Amino acid sequence: MTEPTNDLDTLLAWKCGTQTSTEVMSTAHFQRLAHALDQTESLTEGDPLPAMWHVVAHLESVPLSEHGRDGHPKRGGFLPPVALPRRMWAGSRLTFHADIHFGDAVTKTSTVDDIVIKEGRSGTLCFVTVHHELTVDGEVKIFEEQDLVYRDDPAPDAPKPQPKPAPDNAHWSRAIEPSPVLLFRYSALTNNSHRIHYDRDYARDVEGYEGLVFHGPLTATLLADLAVTQTGRQLATFSFRGMSPLFDTAPFTINGSPSEADDSGNTIELWAATPGGGLAMQATATLR
Repeated sequence: MTEPTNDLDTLLAWKCGTQTSTEVMSTAHFQRLAHALDQTESLTEGDPLPAMWHVVAHLESVPLSEHGRDGHPKRGGFLPPVALPRRMWAGSRLTFHADIHFGDAVTKTSTVDDIVIKEGRSGTLCFVTVHHELTVDGEVKIFEEQDLVYRDDPAPDAPKPQPKPAPDNAHWSRAIEPSPVLLFRYSALTNNSHRIHYDRDYARDVEGYEGLVFHGPLTATLLADLAVTQTGRQLATFSFRGMSPLFDTAPFTINGSPSEADDSGNTIELWAATPGGGLAMQATATLR
């Protein structure tokens, strides 16, 4: 492993790097996700994979000794060895070209597209963009661009950033109970050992959060499900961006409304709102 660094010229050596894996979409594995989401129906081989469920497949696994202080695998393998200590999945843009089905053998090819370092109000930030292609028998089923952001630890006396207000025009709304059990089960399903999701002392004392952090891709999965269940249609595209963290300390809401900018009714605006009404995640879905 290369020593962590914030030298951009060094990090850019990771640009265009790729990794590939193939995995069968096992109903047994995804049944555990369904149960974590409190769904009771049995999954059937040949049925389509619900939107965003692909994130619990093609999981990275390394020996315990190869994890960093935050529980993530040490950097410098596929992802660049950014020295900034905090890493988060900031958002994604997905195109669903065709359904993946339970039982399919899916090949995932990931490529590092770009690495950018910026100076923000909170200090140095490093943005890494990765794209993923999920194929079955050579046909691209899902294309995803994923944004990762790395940042410094917060100063002990730094004020907590306040989220901007969430929209108040929801046509549909659902309350989510973010229990530690749900966070544990989703971490287990995604082989995600990031300590902000289960180690309350670390989340609070090291990374400056007020509680256990609710997984961003789980919030996105719930928003995608809201769009599908409320419209009865499947997704053609889906994009989401994390705006402010959600925690296990109180229920929050996921919300949606047909886009006022699209008279066809094919575009849905979605968002997650903090218990205090702040914007935690915003998303847009287009429907098939």
